[in-house]
Amino acid sequence: MTRCEFSFGEESQVTGFCISGHSGYAEAGSDILCASIRAAVTVAECTITDVCGVRAKVRDDETKPRTSLTLPASYDNEEAVQAVLAGLLNYLMALRDEYPDYIEVLEV
Repeated sequence: MTRCEFSFGEESQVTGFCISGHSGYAEAGSDILCASIRAAVTVAECTITDVCGVRAKVRDDETKPRTSLTLPASYDNEEAVQAVLAGLLNYLMALRDEYPDYIEVLEV
């Protein structure tokens, strides 16, 4: 199962996320659910770091399926970054609703 954890700070602002695990929907390498999750996470990361210019801490674990992003304490373009993260969260919740046995989304 893929586990998607979103961290929140003051005023219900997302401060980061961690996506881990293989969904188990299909074999690794041909799992459309994992590919969909990975694509959405990559778009969010690239938009936050490359388009919005936020120096977020991004970690990819090469030994297991795990990616995390942590926002700095203060940054420009907060409204845009929060919109990207809200979109990612909503998309992952929609996937969870469609594939409840393969993905979980937690707000921590």
